[in-house]
Amino acid sequence: MCNQITLKASVDEVASYFKARRPKPTNASPGDVWKGGTGFVVREAAGARQIDAMTWGFPRHSTNKKTGAPNKPTHVNNARDDKLMSPYGMWREWFVRPKHRCLIPISAFAEAVGPEGQMTRTWISIADQPLAACAGFWRPTDEWGDSYTMVMVDAVPEMIEIHDRMPVILSPEDHEAWLHAPAEEALKLVRQYPAERLLINHTAEPWHAGRAKKEPAPTSATLL
Repeated sequence: MCNQITLKASVDEVASYFKARRPKPTNASPGDVWKGGTGFVVREAAGARQIDAMTWGFPRHSTNKKTGAPNKPTHVNNARDDKLMSPYGMWREWFVRPKHRCLIPISAFAEAVGPEGQMTRTWISIADQPLAACAGFWRPTDEWGDSYTMVMVDAVPEMIEIHDRMPVILSPEDHEAWLHAPAEEALKLVRQYPAERLLINHTAEPWHAGRAKKEPAPTSATLL
């Protein structure tokens, strides 16, 4: 599960790189984004790409088992690859409709590493893409306005000690297909990114203290 990403490029740099327009004013800014926070996506609208600020996580509703009262909705910020085409899951509706697929610009994503209560933050960036895009979906919601989620696959074997899942990182030549292709073709893009192109930065920063600091300093950096 990926609950934190960071974007170190400016919105203008993202717009230029993805050839996207900025139609809506927003107070959102690049930097770290956690589950339930506000980040940026690139999507197709009216025949052109545009950047929008959205909440990270689709709403999921549940009820209190003791009282039967509705609980506060939770953010579902990761979509499993094996559930994308399931007729009983929450993802098929958005996956099969290209207009609801999006690119999620990132510079890196983070995972918690270590035993419970002693977890530290590890950043994973893409060595050959300083500005990369993860595969995602977006949709309007009554709870938080437009929201997005990130598609996940099994981690490459070299990453298993960090986490058993990883985001779907798209190659630049696949951006257009993710935004436009039929579901059967888009499904072929839902795959692991090569381990030799992933850069790992282990830090000593406690995982649960992360929101207080924007950019933790890496203590080591290695290619997988």
